[in-house]
Amino acid sequence: MTQPARTLLTPEAIVPHLPEGWLFDGAFVHRQYTFSDFDEAWAWMNQVAEIARILDHHPEWTNVYNRVQIQLQTHDAGGVTETDLEFVRRVAALTPST
Repeated sequence: MTQPARTLLTPEAIVPHLPEGWLFDGAFVHRQYTFSDFDEAWAWMNQVAEIARILDHHPEWTNVYNRVQIQLQTHDAGGVTETDLEFVRRVAALTPST
């Protein structure tokens, strides 16, 4: 699989391509998900971990009971890249609106 580009994107190239619920704060793209309980949150995190493995790109995230906060940027590029947007698209595709 060809990996997405890791070239720094401008805000104008980021914001229009974010799925619903995702935000760009000038440094990271991020979102919070809420699940019915810890087990559901953990199962979702396992699916996201597989995305991270496939893309060789790893989120910053926290989990407290049924909430997961996730934020992304490509650290070696110093901001958001196409890799982050591809990661977000894949997460959005596996996640029901929460």
